[in-house]
Amino acid sequence: MVSIDAKTKPTHVCCIGAGYVGGPTSAVMALKCPDIQFTVVDIDDTRIAAWNSDKLPVYEPGLDDIVCSRRGTNLHFSTDIDQAIIDADIIMIAVNTPPQQSGCSRLGMATDLRPVEECARRIARVSQHSNPIVVEKSTVPCRTGELIANILRDNSRPHVNFTVLSNPEFLSEGTAIQDLLYPDRVIIGGLSNCHHAENALKSIYAHWVPEERILTMDLWSAELTKLAANALLAQRISSINSISAVCEAVGADIASVAQGCGLDSRIGSQFLRASVGFGGSCFHKDILSLVWLCDSLGLHDVAEYWNQVLLMNESQMTRFVDNILQAFDGNIQGIRIAVLGFAYKAGTADTRNTPAAFVCQQLLNKGATLSIYDPKVPEHHIRELLKLECKEQSTSSRLSVCHSACMAAASSHAAVILTPWPEFITIDWSHIHTTMHHPARIFDGHNHLNRKKLVELGFHVSSIGVSSHSLQ
Repeated sequence: MVSIDAKTKPTHVCCIGAGYVGGPTSAVMALKCPDIQFTVVDIDDTRIAAWNSDKLPVYEPGLDDIVCSRRGTNLHFSTDIDQAIIDADIIMIAVNTPPQQSGCSRLGMATDLRPVEECARRIARVSQHSNPIVVEKSTVPCRTGELIANILRDNSRPHVNFTVLSNPEFLSEGTAIQDLLYPDRVIIGGLSNCHHAENALKSIYAHWVPEERILTMDLWSAELTKLAANALLAQRISSINSISAVCEAVGADIASVAQGCGLDSRIGSQFLRASVGFGGSCFHKDILSLVWLCDSLGLHDVAEYWNQVLLMNESQMTRFVDNILQAFDGNIQGIRIAVLGFAYKAGTADTRNTPAAFVCQQLLNKGATLSIYDPKVPEHHIRELLKLECKEQSTSSRLSVCHSACMAAASSHAAVILTPWPEFITIDWSHIHTTMHHPARIFDGHNHLNRKKLVELGFHVSSIGVSSHSLQ
Protein backbone atom coordinates (compact mmCIF):
# COMPACT_ATOMS: atom_id res chain seq x y z
CA MET A 1 0.00 0.00 0.00
CA VAL A 2 1.07 3.60 -0.66
CA SER A 3 1.94 5.28 2.62
CA ILE A 4 1.31 9.01 2.92
CA ASP A 5 0.65 11.41 5.77
CA ALA A 6 -2.99 12.49 5.83
CA LYS A 7 -1.89 16.10 6.39
CA THR A 8 0.04 16.15 3.14
CA LYS A 9 -2.34 14.05 1.06
CA PRO A 10 -2.96 15.78 -2.31
CA THR A 11 -6.14 17.83 -2.29
CA HIS A 12 -5.81 19.94 -5.42
CA VAL A 13 -4.05 19.22 -8.69
CA CYS A 14 -3.42 21.85 -11.34
CA CYS A 15 -2.73 20.76 -14.90
CA ILE A 16 -1.20 23.40 -17.16
CA GLY A 17 -2.14 22.57 -20.74
CA ALA A 18 -5.64 21.62 -21.92
CA GLY A 19 -4.65 19.56 -24.94
CA TYR A 20 -4.59 15.87 -25.88
CA VAL A 21 -2.71 14.93 -22.69
CA GLY A 22 -3.87 17.37 -20.02
CA GLY A 23 -7.60 17.21 -20.65
CA PRO A 24 -8.18 13.43 -20.79
CA THR A 25 -5.62 12.69 -18.05
CA SER A 26 -7.21 15.15 -15.63
CA ALA A 27 -10.71 13.91 -16.50
CA VAL A 28 -9.88 10.29 -15.68
CA MET A 29 -8.04 11.29 -12.51
CA ALA A 30 -11.11 13.32 -11.42
CA LEU A 31 -13.35 10.35 -12.15
CA LYS A 32 -11.26 8.00 -10.04
CA CYS A 33 -10.35 10.49 -7.27
CA PRO A 34 -13.58 12.24 -6.25
CA ASP A 35 -11.88 13.51 -3.08
CA ILE A 36 -9.34 15.58 -5.05
CA GLN A 37 -10.00 18.77 -7.02
CA PHE A 38 -8.52 18.96 -10.54
CA THR A 39 -8.21 22.22 -12.45
CA VAL A 40 -7.05 22.28 -16.06
CA VAL A 41 -5.76 25.65 -17.20
CA ASP A 42 -4.61 27.09 -20.49
CA ILE A 43 -3.79 30.46 -22.01
CA ASP A 44 -6.12 29.63 -24.93
CA ASP A 45 -9.52 30.90 -23.80
CA THR A 46 -11.21 29.38 -26.87
CA ARG A 47 -9.95 25.93 -25.93
CA ILE A 48 -11.05 26.33 -22.31
CA ALA A 49 -14.48 27.50 -23.50
CA ALA A 50 -14.72 24.34 -25.59
CA TRP A 51 -13.88 22.15 -22.58
CA ASN A 52 -16.74 23.88 -20.75
CA SER A 53 -19.16 23.30 -23.64
CA ASP A 54 -20.97 20.31 -25.15
CA LYS A 55 -18.40 20.12 -27.97
CA LEU A 56 -15.03 19.20 -26.48
CA PRO A 57 -11.85 20.27 -28.32
CA VAL A 58 -10.50 16.69 -28.14
CA TYR A 59 -12.27 13.67 -29.60
CA GLU A 60 -11.71 10.45 -27.69
CA PRO A 61 -14.26 7.63 -27.28
CA GLY A 62 -15.67 7.82 -23.75
CA LEU A 63 -14.19 11.23 -22.92
CA ASP A 64 -17.43 13.21 -23.24
CA ASP A 65 -19.25 11.09 -20.65
CA ILE A 66 -16.41 11.36 -18.13
CA VAL A 67 -16.09 15.13 -18.49
CA CYS A 68 -19.83 15.64 -18.21
CA SER A 69 -19.99 13.51 -15.06
CA ARG A 70 -17.19 15.35 -13.21
CA ARG A 71 -17.17 18.88 -14.64
CA GLY A 72 -18.21 21.42 -12.03
CA THR A 73 -17.81 18.87 -9.24
CA ASN A 74 -14.11 18.11 -8.94
CA LEU A 75 -13.04 18.83 -12.54
CA HIS A 76 -12.69 22.43 -13.64
CA PHE A 77 -11.41 24.20 -16.76
CA SER A 78 -10.14 27.74 -16.39
CA THR A 79 -7.91 30.45 -17.81
CA ASP A 80 -7.03 31.67 -14.31
CA ILE A 81 -3.66 29.95 -14.30
CA ASP A 82 -2.20 31.79 -11.31
CA GLN A 83 -5.06 30.94 -8.96
CA ALA A 84 -4.95 27.29 -9.96
CA ILE A 85 -1.20 27.19 -9.21
CA ILE A 86 -1.74 28.87 -5.83
CA ASP A 87 -4.42 26.33 -4.86
CA ALA A 88 -2.47 23.27 -5.99
CA ASP A 89 -0.09 21.04 -4.09
CA ILE A 90 0.65 19.11 -7.30
CA ILE A 91 1.17 20.95 -10.60
CA MET A 92 1.36 18.96 -13.83
CA ILE A 93 3.02 20.47 -16.89
CA ALA A 94 1.28 19.13 -20.00
CA VAL A 95 2.06 21.79 -22.59
CA ASN A 96 3.04 21.13 -26.19
CA THR A 97 6.75 20.51 -26.83
CA PRO A 98 7.17 20.62 -30.62
CA PRO A 99 10.42 19.96 -32.46
CA GLN A 100 12.36 23.02 -33.53
CA GLN A 101 14.49 23.55 -36.59
CA SER A 102 18.13 23.18 -35.65
CA GLY A 103 19.61 25.49 -38.25
CA CYS A 104 22.57 23.14 -38.60
CA SER A 105 23.47 19.86 -40.25
CA ARG A 106 22.94 17.75 -37.13
CA LEU A 107 20.52 14.86 -37.47
CA GLY A 108 17.12 15.05 -35.81
CA MET A 109 15.52 18.04 -34.18
CA ALA A 110 15.85 19.48 -30.71
CA THR A 111 12.69 19.82 -28.66
CA ASP A 112 11.36 23.34 -28.18
CA LEU A 113 11.31 23.60 -24.39
CA ARG A 114 10.28 27.24 -24.22
CA PRO A 115 6.68 26.41 -23.22
CA VAL A 116 7.97 24.20 -20.39
CA GLU A 117 10.43 26.88 -19.25
CA GLU A 118 7.68 29.51 -19.24
CA CYS A 119 5.50 27.22 -17.11
CA ALA A 120 8.35 26.65 -14.66
CA ARG A 121 9.00 30.38 -14.27
CA ARG A 122 5.32 31.08 -13.74
CA ILE A 123 5.00 28.31 -11.17
CA ALA A 124 8.06 29.59 -9.32
CA ARG A 125 6.72 33.14 -9.30
CA VAL A 126 3.20 32.28 -8.19
CA SER A 127 3.22 29.13 -6.04
CA GLN A 128 2.81 29.70 -2.31
CA HIS A 129 2.57 26.09 -1.13
CA SER A 130 5.47 25.17 1.15
CA ASN A 131 6.36 21.93 -0.69
CA PRO A 132 4.75 21.94 -4.13
CA ILE A 133 5.31 19.01 -6.48
CA VAL A 134 5.88 19.77 -10.16
CA VAL A 135 5.24 16.87 -12.54
CA GLU A 136 6.48 16.59 -16.11
CA LYS A 137 3.66 15.17 -18.25
CA SER A 138 4.92 16.71 -21.48
CA THR A 139 7.29 14.54 -23.51
CA VAL A 140 10.72 16.04 -22.96
CA PRO A 141 14.36 15.11 -23.66
CA CYS A 142 16.57 13.67 -20.95
CA ARG A 143 17.61 15.95 -18.11
CA THR A 144 14.77 18.42 -18.67
CA GLY A 145 13.84 17.78 -15.06
CA GLU A 146 17.15 19.32 -14.05
CA LEU A 147 16.36 22.41 -16.14
CA ILE A 148 12.95 22.75 -14.49
CA ALA A 149 14.41 22.26 -11.01
CA ASN A 150 17.02 24.97 -11.62
CA ILE A 151 14.41 27.45 -12.86
CA LEU A 152 12.19 26.75 -9.86
CA ARG A 153 15.09 27.08 -7.41
CA ASP A 154 16.36 30.34 -8.91
CA ASN A 155 12.96 32.04 -9.14
CA SER A 156 10.91 30.73 -6.21
CA ARG A 157 9.63 32.58 -3.17
CA PRO A 158 11.47 32.18 0.16
CA HIS A 159 10.63 28.97 2.03
CA VAL A 160 9.02 27.34 -1.03
CA ASN A 161 10.74 24.03 -1.77
CA PHE A 162 9.82 22.40 -5.07
CA THR A 163 10.19 18.74 -5.98
CA VAL A 164 10.26 17.75 -9.66
CA LEU A 165 8.94 14.40 -10.87
CA SER A 166 8.64 12.83 -14.31
CA ASN A 167 5.37 11.01 -15.05
CA PRO A 168 5.38 10.39 -18.82
CA GLU A 169 2.12 9.64 -20.61
CA PHE A 170 1.69 6.55 -22.75
CA LEU A 171 -1.57 7.38 -24.49
CA SER A 172 -2.56 6.20 -27.92
CA GLU A 173 -5.01 8.50 -29.67
CA GLY A 174 -8.32 6.78 -30.21
CA THR A 175 -7.85 4.61 -27.11
CA ALA A 176 -6.62 7.24 -24.65
CA ILE A 177 -9.41 6.70 -22.13
CA GLN A 178 -8.85 2.95 -22.03
CA ASP A 179 -5.11 3.58 -21.77
CA LEU A 180 -5.72 5.80 -18.75
CA LEU A 181 -8.25 3.51 -17.09
CA TYR A 182 -6.22 0.32 -17.64
CA PRO A 183 -2.57 1.33 -18.05
CA ASP A 184 0.12 -1.26 -18.74
CA ARG A 185 2.29 0.72 -16.34
CA VAL A 186 2.57 4.09 -14.63
CA ILE A 187 6.10 5.45 -14.41
CA ILE A 188 7.16 7.97 -11.80
CA GLY A 189 10.73 9.25 -11.87
CA GLY A 190 12.38 11.43 -9.29
CA LEU A 191 15.70 12.56 -7.92
CA SER A 192 17.16 11.07 -4.76
CA ASN A 193 15.42 11.75 -1.45
CA CYS A 194 12.04 12.58 -3.00
CA HIS A 195 10.12 9.53 -1.80
CA HIS A 196 7.47 11.69 -0.15
CA ALA A 197 6.67 13.42 -3.44
CA GLU A 198 6.68 10.09 -5.29
CA ASN A 199 4.24 8.65 -2.76
CA ALA A 200 1.96 11.68 -3.08
CA LEU A 201 1.67 11.14 -6.83
CA LYS A 202 1.39 7.36 -6.39
CA SER A 203 -1.51 7.88 -4.01
CA ILE A 204 -3.52 9.42 -6.86
CA TYR A 205 -2.93 6.51 -9.23
CA ALA A 206 -3.47 4.00 -6.41
CA HIS A 207 -7.18 4.86 -6.52
CA TRP A 208 -7.48 2.58 -9.56
CA VAL A 209 -4.10 1.25 -10.72
CA PRO A 210 -2.69 -1.91 -9.08
CA GLU A 211 0.40 -1.07 -7.07
CA GLU A 212 2.59 -3.52 -9.00
CA ARG A 213 1.94 -1.50 -12.16
CA ILE A 214 3.22 1.74 -10.63
CA LEU A 215 6.97 1.83 -11.22
CA THR A 216 9.36 4.30 -9.63
CA MET A 217 12.79 5.04 -11.06
CA ASP A 218 15.29 7.86 -11.39
CA LEU A 219 14.23 10.99 -13.23
CA TRP A 220 16.49 10.57 -16.27
CA SER A 221 15.37 6.97 -16.85
CA ALA A 222 11.71 8.01 -16.71
CA GLU A 223 12.29 10.73 -19.30
CA LEU A 224 14.19 8.39 -21.62
CA THR A 225 11.65 5.57 -21.26
CA LYS A 226 9.03 7.66 -23.03
CA LEU A 227 11.30 8.41 -26.01
CA ALA A 228 12.55 4.83 -26.18
CA ALA A 229 9.06 3.30 -26.06
CA ASN A 230 7.79 5.37 -28.99
CA ALA A 231 10.99 4.78 -30.95
CA LEU A 232 10.69 1.01 -30.50
CA LEU A 233 7.04 1.01 -31.58
CA ALA A 234 7.78 3.09 -34.67
CA GLN A 235 10.73 0.82 -35.43
CA ARG A 236 8.39 -2.19 -35.59
CA ILE A 237 6.11 -0.41 -38.05
CA SER A 238 9.00 0.58 -40.30
CA SER A 239 10.42 -2.93 -40.04
CA ILE A 240 7.23 -4.66 -41.19
CA ASN A 241 6.74 -2.00 -43.88
CA SER A 242 10.23 -2.73 -45.23
CA ILE A 243 9.31 -6.42 -45.43
CA SER A 244 6.09 -5.48 -47.26
CA ALA A 245 8.22 -4.07 -50.08
CA VAL A 246 10.03 -7.39 -50.35
CA CYS A 247 6.69 -9.23 -50.39
CA GLU A 248 5.46 -7.16 -53.32
CA ALA A 249 8.66 -7.83 -55.23
CA VAL A 250 8.73 -11.61 -54.74
CA GLY A 251 5.00 -12.36 -54.68
CA ALA A 252 4.67 -13.13 -50.96
CA ASP A 253 1.78 -11.97 -48.75
CA ILE A 254 2.70 -9.62 -45.89
CA ALA A 255 -0.28 -10.77 -43.79
CA SER A 256 1.00 -14.34 -43.82
CA VAL A 257 4.57 -13.26 -43.12
CA ALA A 258 3.46 -11.03 -40.23
CA GLN A 259 1.34 -13.82 -38.78
CA GLY A 260 4.19 -16.29 -39.02
CA CYS A 261 6.55 -13.89 -37.29
CA GLY A 262 4.05 -12.65 -34.71
CA LEU A 263 3.30 -16.14 -33.41
CA ASP A 264 6.89 -16.30 -32.20
CA SER A 265 6.56 -15.41 -28.51
CA ARG A 266 9.85 -13.53 -28.68
CA ILE A 267 8.40 -11.20 -31.31
CA GLY A 268 4.65 -10.97 -30.71
CA SER A 269 2.00 -9.66 -33.07
CA GLN A 270 1.63 -6.07 -31.88
CA PHE A 271 2.54 -3.34 -34.41
CA LEU A 272 3.21 -5.84 -37.20
CA ARG A 273 0.47 -4.57 -39.51
CA ALA A 274 1.89 -3.14 -42.73
CA SER A 275 0.49 0.19 -43.89
CA VAL A 276 1.16 3.30 -45.91
CA GLY A 277 3.18 4.57 -42.93
CA PHE A 278 2.82 5.90 -39.40
CA GLY A 279 1.71 9.39 -38.48
CA GLY A 280 0.74 11.42 -35.44
CA SER A 281 2.85 13.82 -33.45
CA CYS A 282 4.50 11.47 -30.96
CA PHE A 283 6.44 8.99 -33.10
CA HIS A 284 7.97 11.62 -35.36
CA LYS A 285 8.73 14.12 -32.63
CA ASP A 286 10.14 11.59 -30.18
CA ILE A 287 12.39 9.89 -32.73
CA LEU A 288 13.66 13.27 -33.91
CA SER A 289 14.40 14.14 -30.29
CA LEU A 290 16.13 10.81 -29.69
CA VAL A 291 18.22 11.22 -32.85
CA TRP A 292 19.19 14.72 -31.79
CA LEU A 293 20.14 13.51 -28.33
CA CYS A 294 22.29 10.69 -29.67
CA ASP A 295 24.03 12.91 -32.19
CA SER A 296 24.72 15.61 -29.59
CA LEU A 297 26.26 12.96 -27.32
CA GLY A 298 28.60 11.85 -30.10
CA LEU A 299 26.67 8.59 -30.63
CA HIS A 300 26.51 9.14 -34.38
CA ASP A 301 25.95 5.50 -35.36
CA VAL A 302 23.06 5.29 -32.93
CA ALA A 303 21.59 8.53 -34.32
CA GLU A 304 21.85 7.17 -37.87
CA TYR A 305 20.15 3.94 -36.81
CA TRP A 306 17.07 5.66 -35.40
CA ASN A 307 16.97 8.18 -38.23
CA GLN A 308 16.53 5.25 -40.62
CA VAL A 309 13.17 4.51 -38.97
CA LEU A 310 11.91 7.88 -40.20
CA LEU A 311 13.52 7.49 -43.63
CA MET A 312 11.84 4.10 -44.05
CA ASN A 313 8.50 5.66 -43.19
CA GLU A 314 9.00 8.32 -45.84
CA SER A 315 10.05 5.66 -48.32
CA GLN A 316 6.88 3.67 -47.67
CA MET A 317 4.64 6.67 -48.35
CA THR A 318 6.58 7.52 -51.51
CA ARG A 319 6.33 3.93 -52.72
CA PHE A 320 2.56 3.98 -52.15
CA VAL A 321 2.20 7.08 -54.34
CA ASP A 322 4.47 5.55 -56.99
CA ASN A 323 2.20 2.48 -57.14
CA ILE A 324 -0.77 4.75 -57.87
CA LEU A 325 1.15 6.57 -60.59
CA GLN A 326 2.31 3.31 -62.12
CA ALA A 327 -1.29 2.06 -62.37
CA PHE A 328 -2.08 5.06 -64.58
CA ASP A 329 1.13 4.81 -66.62
CA GLY A 330 2.67 7.72 -64.75
CA ASN A 331 0.06 10.28 -65.78
CA ILE A 332 -2.77 11.23 -63.42
CA GLN A 333 -3.61 14.58 -65.01
CA GLY A 334 -7.41 14.79 -64.90
CA ILE A 335 -7.74 11.53 -62.95
CA ARG A 336 -10.31 11.76 -60.15
CA ILE A 337 -9.28 9.95 -56.97
CA ALA A 338 -11.46 9.38 -53.91
CA VAL A 339 -9.44 9.67 -50.70
CA LEU A 340 -11.14 7.79 -47.89
CA GLY A 341 -9.74 8.83 -44.55
CA PHE A 342 -7.53 11.77 -43.63
CA ALA A 343 -6.80 11.35 -39.91
CA TYR A 344 -3.51 9.67 -39.15
CA LYS A 345 -5.39 6.76 -37.53
CA ALA A 346 -8.94 5.65 -36.86
CA GLY A 347 -10.61 6.82 -33.67
CA THR A 348 -9.21 10.35 -33.75
CA ALA A 349 -9.56 13.59 -35.67
CA ASP A 350 -5.83 14.29 -35.37
CA THR A 351 -4.08 15.06 -38.65
CA ARG A 352 -0.59 15.81 -37.35
CA ASN A 353 1.98 14.11 -39.62
CA THR A 354 -0.83 12.13 -41.23
CA PRO A 355 0.36 10.09 -44.23
CA ALA A 356 -2.80 11.30 -45.99
CA ALA A 357 -1.36 14.82 -46.23
CA PHE A 358 1.80 13.54 -47.93
CA VAL A 359 -0.12 11.29 -50.33
CA CYS A 360 -2.67 13.98 -51.21
CA GLN A 361 0.08 16.55 -51.71
CA GLN A 362 1.90 14.31 -54.15
CA LEU A 363 -1.27 13.43 -56.06
CA LEU A 364 -2.36 17.05 -56.33
CA ASN A 365 1.08 18.15 -57.46
CA LYS A 366 0.91 15.49 -60.19
CA GLY A 367 -2.38 16.90 -61.46
CA ALA A 368 -4.99 14.60 -59.91
CA THR A 369 -8.42 15.77 -58.77
CA LEU A 370 -9.23 14.64 -55.23
CA SER A 371 -12.52 14.10 -53.42
CA ILE A 372 -11.77 13.52 -49.73
CA TYR A 373 -13.95 12.05 -46.99
CA ASP A 374 -13.16 11.53 -43.32
CA PRO A 375 -15.88 10.98 -40.70
CA LYS A 376 -14.12 13.03 -38.01
CA VAL A 377 -11.71 15.55 -39.55
CA PRO A 378 -13.39 18.92 -40.25
CA GLU A 379 -13.27 20.21 -43.82
CA HIS A 380 -11.36 23.37 -42.90
CA HIS A 381 -8.60 21.29 -41.28
CA ILE A 382 -8.16 19.28 -44.46
CA ARG A 383 -8.09 22.37 -46.67
CA GLU A 384 -5.73 24.29 -44.42
CA LEU A 385 -3.28 21.41 -44.18
CA LEU A 386 -3.21 20.75 -47.91
CA LYS A 387 -2.85 24.45 -48.62
CA LEU A 388 0.28 24.38 -46.48
CA GLU A 389 1.60 21.12 -47.92
CA CYS A 390 1.06 21.64 -51.64
CA LYS A 391 3.65 23.39 -53.78
CA GLU A 392 0.94 24.77 -56.04
CA GLN A 393 -1.49 27.12 -54.31
CA SER A 394 -4.10 26.88 -57.09
CA THR A 395 -5.41 23.45 -56.09
CA SER A 396 -8.82 24.43 -54.69
CA SER A 397 -10.55 23.67 -58.00
CA ARG A 398 -9.14 20.12 -57.90
CA LEU A 399 -10.01 19.45 -54.26
CA SER A 400 -13.41 18.72 -52.77
CA VAL A 401 -14.32 17.49 -49.29
CA CYS A 402 -17.35 15.22 -49.20
CA HIS A 403 -19.83 14.13 -46.53
CA SER A 404 -19.79 10.41 -47.29
CA ALA A 405 -17.57 7.76 -48.81
CA CYS A 406 -20.14 7.09 -51.53
CA MET A 407 -20.20 10.75 -52.51
CA ALA A 408 -16.40 10.88 -52.66
CA ALA A 409 -16.18 7.74 -54.79
CA ALA A 410 -18.82 8.75 -57.33
CA SER A 411 -17.33 9.33 -60.81
CA SER A 412 -13.82 8.60 -59.52
CA HIS A 413 -11.22 6.46 -61.27
CA ALA A 414 -9.75 5.14 -58.03
CA ALA A 415 -10.38 5.01 -54.29
CA VAL A 416 -7.48 5.31 -51.85
CA ILE A 417 -7.86 4.07 -48.25
CA LEU A 418 -5.67 6.23 -46.01
CA THR A 419 -7.37 5.77 -42.62
CA PRO A 420 -8.79 2.38 -41.55
CA TRP A 421 -12.17 3.62 -40.35
CA PRO A 422 -14.54 0.69 -39.57
CA GLU A 423 -17.30 2.17 -41.72
CA PHE A 424 -15.22 1.61 -44.86
CA ILE A 425 -15.64 -2.13 -44.36
CA THR A 426 -19.43 -2.00 -44.20
CA ILE A 427 -20.24 0.40 -47.03
CA ASP A 428 -21.84 -1.00 -50.19
CA TRP A 429 -18.82 -1.51 -52.43
CA SER A 430 -20.99 -3.19 -55.04
CA HIS A 431 -22.95 0.03 -55.45
CA ILE A 432 -19.80 2.14 -55.39
CA HIS A 433 -18.38 0.03 -58.22
CA THR A 434 -21.32 1.04 -60.42
CA THR A 435 -20.67 4.75 -59.78
CA MET A 436 -16.94 4.72 -60.61
CA HIS A 437 -15.12 4.88 -63.93
CA HIS A 438 -13.91 1.47 -65.10
CA PRO A 439 -11.56 -0.16 -64.54
CA ALA A 440 -12.33 0.87 -60.95
CA ARG A 441 -9.23 0.77 -58.77
CA ILE A 442 -8.71 0.59 -55.03
CA PHE A 443 -5.40 1.34 -53.33
CA ASP A 444 -5.70 0.06 -49.78
CA GLY A 445 -3.08 1.77 -47.62
CA HIS A 446 -3.92 -0.31 -44.55
CA ASN A 447 -5.00 -3.70 -45.96
CA HIS A 448 -8.29 -2.78 -44.35
CA LEU A 449 -10.74 -4.19 -46.87
CA ASN A 450 -11.54 -7.73 -48.04
CA ARG A 451 -9.36 -7.87 -51.13
CA LYS A 452 -10.85 -11.10 -52.48
CA LYS A 453 -14.44 -9.86 -52.35
CA LEU A 454 -13.51 -6.57 -53.98
CA VAL A 455 -11.79 -8.40 -56.83
CA GLU A 456 -14.92 -10.52 -57.27
CA LEU A 457 -16.93 -7.31 -57.59
CA GLY A 458 -14.66 -6.23 -60.44
CA PHE A 459 -12.24 -3.89 -58.68
CA HIS A 460 -8.52 -3.78 -59.43
CA VAL A 461 -7.05 -3.83 -55.92
CA SER A 462 -3.57 -2.81 -54.83
CA SER A 463 -2.72 -3.73 -51.23
CA ILE A 464 0.35 -3.18 -49.08
CA GLY A 465 2.73 -6.13 -49.21
CA VAL A 466 0.82 -8.11 -51.83
CA SER A 467 1.93 -8.60 -55.43
CA SER A 468 -0.12 -6.50 -57.84
CA HIS A 469 -0.80 -9.63 -59.89
CA SER A 470 -2.33 -11.62 -57.01
CA LEU A 471 -6.07 -12.35 -57.34
CA GLN A 472 -6.47 -9.93 -60.26
